[in-house]
Amino acid sequence: MATTIKAEHELHRRRLSRNVGLGVVLLLFVALVYGMTIAKVGTDPYDALGVPGNEAPAADAADTGAAADAPATEAAQ
Repeated sequence: MATTIKAEHELHRRRLSRNVGLGVVLLLFVALVYGMTIAKVGTDPYDALGVPGNEAPAADAADTGAAADAPATEAAQ
């Protein structure tokens, strides 16, 4: 009974495609975490968007002028 040895078995091709797919998923995950890290580190916590109490006035308050009459005070910390 003579059997021939194949250079590449069908199992190896399936395993290779599975490994490539997993590698792509891992790379996308790393890119997502890196991007989120850059976005978080790149923001200034002391800008107007990061400080509580410095929200933009509402549209209806701007129409009545109530926001313009109130003095600008900093929140006590």
